[in-house]
Amino acid sequence: MGRPRRVEDEVILRAAARVMGRVGPGGLTLAAVAGEVGLVPGTLVQRFGSKRGLLLALADQSEKDAGEMTGRVRQSYDSALAALAALTVESVAAMATPESFAHHLAFLCTDLVDPQLYERALAVHRTQRQGVEELLAEAAGAGELRAGTDSVALARTVQAVIAGAGLTWALERQGTLEQRLRQELGAVLSPYLPPRRGHDLEES
Repeated sequence: MGRPRRVEDEVILRAAARVMGRVGPGGLTLAAVAGEVGLVPGTLVQRFGSKRGLLLALADQSEKDAGEMTGRVRQSYDSALAALAALTVESVAAMATPESFAHHLAFLCTDLVDPQLYERALAVHRTQRQGVEELLAEAAGAGELRAGTDSVALARTVQAVIAGAGLTWALERQGTLEQRLRQELGAVLSPYLPPRRGHDLEES
């Protein structure tokens, strides 16, 4: 049996995400990621083969994380809408500064023109939408949203608002990304709230 790994792949991939946010596509190297976790670059070559292999593995891990995040966040809240607000914030936690947002956005632009990375980016996008749909459907069933709310259509709008809010915030640089996301999410959901509810997602 082989020797146990001192640093798990998941730890390396999370370190890679942090480095990506700091340096952008031009500065990402195996050496930079290895230094983040106290390894030598050769160890990453053995694990992932190349920087591209690392990026593909990170994309696969991102889809797995997106699938697990909804359930984990939901367990922390009594309200499905409060869980949705928390999920929205946590999903972009790595982009808490305009600079890190810009760097991650640059990686996404690269993904869109690379067939293998695009396939994985789309998978992450669809997994995230499914989580939003599930929470909206639960909210509608529990009376947090108006009866008859189309959770599938609303999920598409929520996802678009999340993406647009991040970009607008990075340009305007007013407040925090979390504050902007909660504000915009509250605005898009407001017409769907029952009259009796004074739900304020900005303070959830």
